[in-house]
Amino acid sequence: MVAPPDNDVLWARSLHYSHRGSPALVGVSLGVRESEILAVCGPRGGGKTTLLRCLSGQLVPQQGEVWFNSSPVHTMPPVHRERLRRDRFGWIDPEPTLVAELKAWENAALPLLLRGVSHRKAKSTALEWMERLDIGGCADKRPHALLRSEQQRVCVVRALVTVPVVLFADEPTATLHRADAAHVLRTVTAAARSHRITVVLATHDADVAGLADRAITIVDGRRANSFGSADAEGRAACSLSV
Repeated sequence: MVAPPDNDVLWARSLHYSHRGSPALVGVSLGVRESEILAVCGPRGGGKTTLLRCLSGQLVPQQGEVWFNSSPVHTMPPVHRERLRRDRFGWIDPEPTLVAELKAWENAALPLLLRGVSHRKAKSTALEWMERLDIGGCADKRPHALLRSEQQRVCVVRALVTVPVVLFADEPTATLHRADAAHVLRTVTAAARSHRITVVLATHDADVAGLADRAITIVDGRRANSFGSADAEGRAACSLSV
């Protein structure tokens, strides 16, 4: 094994992964620099989610290497990968997933509470983030009483409250209307810039890709192309996937 470049917080080489014999990743390599926002573009079913799950340690590639800050994620025992995801990574799914029995603020603060942060501090931090996403008034509601867009914003807060080193966002605004999506993305990118969070953002939307520093395209499990910073190039990357 060869350790990744010092300025890459995430680095992957020759990733291969198949789902029930169907290739999802075929030899994908990439590096993500510290504090970079990287858009992973491509059509649905093209391998974006599998790539993010391998990079975050949720899946172990069947071939290839994944490194986080010079630590080999692909050879870590499951308990170490679980700790890495809990303590260093944040994750946003396309669909909101909340604990039905918990209030909105408790769902948002859950990562802090699991770390042993005091109830008062965890609630205060969650409420600060909820206000930034205009859902402070939903704090005491349970998921069933929230609109879908509100549920998704609670999930975004849950991913940000710990100020992760890396935030993985898998089509995070896919279920939101355009205005809600724009607000969520502005908050996520602003938080990433101000807190130096590295973001890996899967999307098939050219407008979303345009917010990134750099974009790559995954088509049929393969790295199709890469582009330099933001808007025009991000749009070009996503245009290849449709």
